[in-house]
Amino acid sequence: MNTVYDFLKKAGTYYLATVDGDQPRVRPFGTVNIFEGKLYIQTGKVKDVAKQIAANPKVEISAFMEGKWIRVAGELVEDDRIEAQKSMLDAYPELGGMYKAGDGNTVVYYFKDAVATISSFTEAPVVIKL
Repeated sequence: MNTVYDFLKKAGTYYLATVDGDQPRVRPFGTVNIFEGKLYIQTGKVKDVAKQIAANPKVEISAFMEGKWIRVAGELVEDDRIEAQKSMLDAYPELGGMYKAGDGNTVVYYFKDAVATISSFTEAPVVIKL
């Protein structure tokens, strides 16, 4: 798990893919956190991405860094606990102007049954089950 977290954190930006009906949607994200041994991401409930995750929680994220790329595929589970939201927002204080724990808009998700694959053109893939 820490390998996946470290890769995403160091990359800074990763891309989250969801499904909107029959149309894939991909957008840049930057929040990633480990809370209670699970990998978390965050967004706002009012955003289309949150509505897409609610309709189909199977997602994939990808990032590229230093000649390697990571793909994390799995199901996102919403964690509505204030403690989970606070942990994420404490890790990203710059979001304080847009989000507050318990504000009704902040939503955090953790990955369930996820598999991360780190690949490159020169090394065998590394597969990590979360």
